[in-house]
Amino acid sequence: MRTKLGVSDLHSDRDLASLVQRRLSPKAIASLIRGGLSNAEVYYLIVPRRTLAHRIAKRQSLSKEESDKAVRVARITAAAEQVFGEPERAWRWLRKPKRQFDSRSPIEMLATEAGARLVEELIIQIDDGLAA
Repeated sequence: MRTKLGVSDLHSDRDLASLVQRRLSPKAIASLIRGGLSNAEVYYLIVPRRTLAHRIAKRQSLSKEESDKAVRVARITAAAEQVFGEPERAWRWLRKPKRQFDSRSPIEMLATEAGARLVEELIIQIDDGLAA
């Protein structure tokens, strides 16, 4: 399985947890951008611009916290793409403000683990036909 992080051989949540512990390469950020995330979203959700530039220049891995955030964003955006059937529809949905999120978009909600859980629950409800 290949993810939005540009990493293969991920089969379970345990594999994702191990990936976070090993820390991601900044190349994972480039994979997320190719997958649909904007630069501004990366800087808001995962790693500040200057920090990312520093990690790239020094050939450093992302921190565990940054890696965890990247995995969270990749996991949930991939779930949205699967449920909506095509990336364009998923990204439109992810970026559109939702009443149930106090007029914040699902992508904005991914800034915290608690918010990400709410987005994930809504994606599951949509997949089950319980929400629109």
